[in-house]
Amino acid sequence: MDFWQRYRAIDARDTRFDGQFFTAVSSTGIYCRPSCPARTPKAANVTFYETSAAAHEAGYRACKRCLPEAVPGTPAWNIRSDVAGRAMRLINDGVISREGVDGLASRLGYSARQLNRILSNELGAGPLSLARASRAQTARTLLVSTDMLLADVAFASGFNSVRQFNDTIGEVFAMTPTAVRATAAKSGPHRGTGVSGAAPAALTLNLPYREPFDPGIFDFLAVRAVPGIEAASTSADGTRTYARTLRLPRGSASLSVSYNPSAPGRPLQLTAAVRDLHDLQALLSRVRRLFDLDADPQAIDNALARDPRLSASVAAIPGVRVPGAVDPHELLIRAMIGQQITVAAARTALTQLSVAGSAVDGTSPGLERLFPTTAELAEHGRGLLRGPQRRIDSIVAAAEAMASGALDFGYGDDLDSLARKLLPMPGVGPWTVGYVAMRVLGAPDVFLANDAAVRNGLKVLPSATGLSADFREVSPWRSYGTMHLWRAAAAKTRRT
Repeated sequence: MDFWQRYRAIDARDTRFDGQFFTAVSSTGIYCRPSCPARTPKAANVTFYETSAAAHEAGYRACKRCLPEAVPGTPAWNIRSDVAGRAMRLINDGVISREGVDGLASRLGYSARQLNRILSNELGAGPLSLARASRAQTARTLLVSTDMLLADVAFASGFNSVRQFNDTIGEVFAMTPTAVRATAAKSGPHRGTGVSGAAPAALTLNLPYREPFDPGIFDFLAVRAVPGIEAASTSADGTRTYARTLRLPRGSASLSVSYNPSAPGRPLQLTAAVRDLHDLQALLSRVRRLFDLDADPQAIDNALARDPRLSASVAAIPGVRVPGAVDPHELLIRAMIGQQITVAAARTALTQLSVAGSAVDGTSPGLERLFPTTAELAEHGRGLLRGPQRRIDSIVAAAEAMASGALDFGYGDDLDSLARKLLPMPGVGPWTVGYVAMRVLGAPDVFLANDAAVRNGLKVLPSATGLSADFREVSPWRSYGTMHLWRAAAAKTRRT
């Protein structure tokens, strides 16, 4: 978007652009979200920034009226496969808090100095400033959505000390943490946050997202849920819930996400429990990726609707999301097991394999264990997997490679680097790479042409002449087109 396109967006107070850029006003010294209800500033006084960190670095403070940190994130970090986009995915996952700038730079293949220069040029702020903005956003979410003790909020947001937390909140918001908490009324009950002994810290909060939101993503996760590790349900009032255990950098955790389309505001509510408060930033980031909450569904649907093969499906199911992944290595194993067999057969195989996972206590009923680590899969996989020996050998070999570090990939990869790492592995082909890219990287432009469900979906949707077989007309949103084709194929299966 150029300057005037962005200026028209803030003049229209278009909520769709909240989080996608930030508006700094020189006459007031503040930066806002595009939908800020304040009077539209003169164009001569406006500067647009890609990130809130860049606005802060330029000397602006956050608007107390529109609270620009209280918005969904930008979808650009998935659309962009450059260094800046890859870095932001890792920063949001808390890599700098765990490994520092040097660790982030090493993951991306650059020196710390090179990375600082690239991010400053591309995003207007260096990695430390971007990480601080990410922590501030997490802190604000916890302050206004939970009753956590301020010290717990500090460490859960990735700060190393309460003093650092207080200083950052004061600089970014020009308010104390207590004042930030007072800016928003509580919406429903929230659980305590103190940690005693080994008991997990628990919280409940609402996750921001852009409308429309199609709850079909709950169905996608439900039919693939592995008993004991995942659970999914739909209540009598239409509330859908997905829950699971997961392993985070410092310990185990469990989460539950629920959505009631008839509730006021249609909140997407997260209830989570973590063993180590420092893992909360990573958990929040991964849940947002799992449910694709930083997507811009209006822009995506507008592009897809221009294809006559997809237009009716888009009109009937607006706001389709691409499911993400909370663990890249787990997702690769699931993809390798699921390729060339039905979803039901893959779930059966994963259920058999899941007994190798470690037991966990204190989680929700029905959640008994963690998905097996790659080391556990390498040790027990041959005795638990069934099917062709060649397939079993490929899965175990991938687990061994990941366990030893010979195969290392994750949120910081792009499609090319992911393909370079995965394709040499036995049993991994273009479909596997594409599926992993969709779910781990959030790659928006993957079309799985050889997928059986995609082919079945094509038979259901209207045909059109003169259009490409790979749906390039809707690029860069072909991953969402793939989801519509999967939905069409699933609906046909249910009818028959």
